Amino acid sequence: MAEQGADASLRDVARRAGVGLGTLYRHFPTRDTLLEALLRTSFDELTARAVELKTWSSTEDALVSWLHDFVVVAHDCRGAVVPMTAAIADPGSALHASCVTMRAAGAHLLARAQAGGVARTDIDGADLFALAGSLAWISDQPSLAPRADHLFNVVASAVLTDRASTGARNDTGPERTLAARSRGGPLRGRS
Repeated sequence: MAEQGADASLRDVARRAGVGLGTLYRHFPTRDTLLEALLRTSFDELTARAVELKTWSSTEDALVSWLHDFVVVAHDCRGAVVPMTAAIADPGSALHASCVTMRAAGAHLLARAQAGGVARTDIDGADLFALAGSLAWISDQPSLAPRADHLFNVVASAVLTDRASTGARNDTGPERTLAARSRGGPLRGRS
């Protein structure tokens, strides 16, 4: 799944794991249950990261940092944004609880930035999730990936009220750029 993304053939997943397809289905009866098992740690880390970021004095930097981390996690599991979005709307999905919790964690950071007057008040957690998912998708497109960092800053500028649409600060730093990060771990390279 790391190589082929969320739409990888489950037959290929079973073969690479050295088990039969029946064994895979006994442990993971649906693609969502397999994705949930694979993504749970990353989602839990994003939720914990949001709690940590609530202690930052700069609500703006906290929100941008979490948004960046979300984009990295979503990008690292190519194609995961579609099942994540569907899971939020489907309480029966194995991914539902972890996706809703993660989205709520980001929404709390957004609300904190809004209360501090540094983020637009006409967006909510669902909008932030959609924007982050879009940024992850951009990073997956070979023709757009070189522009991922620039577009991340454009979106951050649009969300935050005190960033000019041109010349927005790049808080990600060289080791945190979307294009340069490692696929080795969901939150690697964060400061």
